[in-house]
Amino acid sequence: MTTATPALEVPPSGVPPLTRPEMGLAGVGALAAAGVGALGLISSFDAVSAAAASWGFSAPWMLPVGIDVSIPVFTVANLLLIRMDMALAWVRFVPWVLTLITCGLNIAAGHSLSAKVAHGTMPLLWVVFSEIGAHVYAVRIGAATGRRMEKIRFSRWLLAPLSTFALWRRMTLWEVISYSNALALERERLLARADLRERYGRRWRSKTPRRERVMLRMGELAPATEQETPAPPLVNPPAPPVKPKPRPRRRPTSKATGKVQRTFDEVLTEARTLTAGWSDAELTADRIRTTVRVSQDNARKLRDALKTERANGPQLHAVP
Repeated sequence: MTTATPALEVPPSGVPPLTRPEMGLAGVGALAAAGVGALGLISSFDAVSAAAASWGFSAPWMLPVGIDVSIPVFTVANLLLIRMDMALAWVRFVPWVLTLITCGLNIAAGHSLSAKVAHGTMPLLWVVFSEIGAHVYAVRIGAATGRRMEKIRFSRWLLAPLSTFALWRRMTLWEVISYSNALALERERLLARADLRERYGRRWRSKTPRRERVMLRMGELAPATEQETPAPPLVNPPAPPVKPKPRPRRRPTSKATGKVQRTFDEVLTEARTLTAGWSDAELTADRIRTTVRVSQDNARKLRDALKTERANGPQLHAVP
């Protein structure tokens, strides 16, 4: 007995899901990133507190705590907005601004260049890790909902920057989220443009109908360069061909006499009609042979068949 192997589920993004070891590795990396980010925020506590005290804060610890807590809060808020398909572009920059403030205060607290770099790098790690997590989360949500627009390869931007910008512009304007579909539409548009130039010449832009120019500019639908012309109606349409009638089958004839041969049923029907008034004693093979004009063998068969029919049929009694 064979069991069917269950098919692997392919997510809408086309990327296979993470295996259990990969999930464990990602969890360890997330915990390590959170720990490093927390260390960076704790290390900046003294520098930001000292700056707050110099600014006249009655409770200097409130400034570093408020800034350090606001950074993860706005990061989580950005992820929730992405999850509910209500993303706000400016929300993701709030943690960056708060981190830059923290970095500036830490850099000011350093006495040497190396100290300034060290003080400024630690708080920056939290925002870097949070941006990585937000990017992964946003990409997965966009792939699941089908609203994420695929990016164009960087190599194409280097090789053909102008045409790539035009392609990116059409993808953005007409919501073409698939890069492969956008390339297919671009190829159709270029072929349609070449057909129009071959059809109208060098001044094809001014000679092409406005509707086709708009369709070409949209990039979604290639213009119909070759329109089908309807066939002219026929003045005298030809008469439908007459099918020949099937010829009747010729009945077999005798080679000796050239007469049409009769089947046994036809001979029996004829004999039944001719011998209707005969008595049983008169049903002899010789009389049937001369009357119906059949062979002696067929006459005996007709006699037996007629006598059998009379024996099986209803008995007739004379009425006085």
